[in-house]
Amino acid sequence: MADTSSNRAAAGETPETPPSGLQRVMRFIPLIAPLLLWSVPCWVLLYAGQQWPLPIALSGTALFALGLVGMPLAMMRGHGRRQQDRAAIVGDTLLGGAWVLFTWSVLLGVLLRLALTVAGVGDGQDRARMVTWAVLGLTALLLGWGYFEARRVPRVRRLEVELPRLGAGLDGTRVVLITDTHYGPLDRARWSARVCETVNALEADLVCHTGDIADGTAERRRAQAAPLGTVQATRARVYVTGNHEYYSEAQGWVDLMDKLGWKPLRNRHLLLEHGGDTLVVAGVDDVTAESSGLAGHGAHLAGALQGVDPGLPVLLLAHQPKFIDRAAAHGIDLQLSGHTHGGQIWPFHYLVRLDQPSVAGLSHHGDRTLLYTSRGTGFWGPPFRVFAPSEITLLVLRSPQQSTSS
Repeated sequence: MADTSSNRAAAGETPETPPSGLQRVMRFIPLIAPLLLWSVPCWVLLYAGQQWPLPIALSGTALFALGLVGMPLAMMRGHGRRQQDRAAIVGDTLLGGAWVLFTWSVLLGVLLRLALTVAGVGDGQDRARMVTWAVLGLTALLLGWGYFEARRVPRVRRLEVELPRLGAGLDGTRVVLITDTHYGPLDRARWSARVCETVNALEADLVCHTGDIADGTAERRRAQAAPLGTVQATRARVYVTGNHEYYSEAQGWVDLMDKLGWKPLRNRHLLLEHGGDTLVVAGVDDVTAESSGLAGHGAHLAGALQGVDPGLPVLLLAHQPKFIDRAAAHGIDLQLSGHTHGGQIWPFHYLVRLDQPSVAGLSHHGDRTLLYTSRGTGFWGPPFRVFAPSEITLLVLRSPQQSTSS
């Protein structure tokens, strides 16, 4: 048999790189994570010193086993080829519930039990059962509150951002940012309409959507996205793709947003002019676009800034915060991003920080570049937000020239 790697090298192709140890481990995460999410709470709540009657222990174990098997199956049917919305709702809800239960089983299983032991409260079995009821009660409370937080219309977060190169004529420019609406299996058409009403009340000059409109194709989620066509802005409504568009026929979303009156800034820019001053508003495709295989899609900042006067201030839309390295290298003044959801369910934000330079809020990068990361307007997957509230963001751009003259 011929050596295929030698043949590829002879043909001028790059030989395949063997997977690293980390990549090999990551392959097992889909198997390990569900096992941990369900087995750890099962042990903490049922077997860590509680000595429950046998029927209770067996019934509880059966419920955890059902969750362990049912959650992955529901998610595969919901998010796999079949795309069954009801299965997705079940799987996503179980995932969110399991994450919260796992988190507080670990924390209370250690901290509360230690506190009770130090305080001399009860014997070992009493303390173990107190931990069980505390974990179950807190989990129920957080899931109820988290569901309300996920489904409500986001509060408006207001902040002023000074851009040193912004001319006085553009001082006070009102920019509204929405992102990560994630229209999906749970029908949120009414929620979408109310979000758009809230945006319109802010009387924005520029409204931006930085991607992840939905989970599903434009044809499938059209009714939920339709209210975006009612959004009003005095100057422009602009949009860039997120990574989830590339799971769901991204070009269909670009076309739909264009029909709804939004300008897709696909490696392009437009100019906002007022009082003799100019602001460049640029946008790039998501960084995952290049690997999507979709012709003409890819994040190209140089293309987005082609023909731009280098002395002008630039506002950049890029879905993922980690694009900030490229933005800072080009001297961008302000990048607006989403993607992180602020972690969505605490303490997931610690894992998000392994992949992104910012989880939420305003941060400084390089000599002059600012990054604002939104916690997102909707939610992905599990219909819960725990200690990571959604937001609609109003940024008022300020010019140092205006503040000096006043």
